[in-house]
Amino acid sequence: MKKLLLLALLPFSAVAADLMVCNGEFALCAASASVPTGKTIRVDGKEFQEGMAVCPVLTGKAIANGKLMNGSCKAPAGKVWSLFSTVKEYPQAPTWAVVSMTPRSFVTSTEPGGGMSNQWSFICTKQKKVNGVQLANCLGPINESPWDNGHVAPGTTAFTAAPVGAANPVGGDIVLKGK
Repeated sequence: MKKLLLLALLPFSAVAADLMVCNGEFALCAASASVPTGKTIRVDGKEFQEGMAVCPVLTGKAIANGKLMNGSCKAPAGKVWSLFSTVKEYPQAPTWAVVSMTPRSFVTSTEPGGGMSNQWSFICTKQKKVNGVQLANCLGPINESPWDNGHVAPGTTAFTAAPVGAANPVGGDIVLKGK
C-alpha cells in the first residue's frame, strides 16, 4: 500500500519521459536529514541552497531521473547516485540499523531546518562504513521540487521517511491536481 501511495504522488506527466531504472549501487536518502553547506547548487537553470545528506548505500534496482543524470546510471569511481527505491526496510541514522520505512507528511517553514531537501538523482561520494553500512555524502538542493525542479515555498505539504525533527528532511512536495 505504501508503494502505491508513493507512486500515486508522482506526477508522471512532469517526469515520465525522464524516468529510468538503474541496477547496482545507489544511495537511498529517503529517511535522511540535510544540512546546508553554505553553497548554492543550480538545477535546471535555477539556483538553490545546497544541502548535504548522509545516506546508506544499497544495491539493487532503483528509479532515476535520467535528465539530471545525463541519461546514464554509471557513476564515477568512488561515487553513487542518490535514487528512489521501494524497499521497505533499510539502514537509517543514527545507528544505521535496518529499520522499517515510516512515511509521513509535514509542512515546510522558514524556520532553520524547516525546509525539505531533494536528493533524487544527484551524485554522492562514498564515505566510511559505520556499523557495517556503506555511507555516502549526497549533495542536493534544499526546497527544490523533484517533480518540476521549481522552488518549494514555505507552507507546502511535503513527504519524507525521515523522523520528526530531522532538519530539511529528504523528500518531495505533494503535488495536487490543478496546481
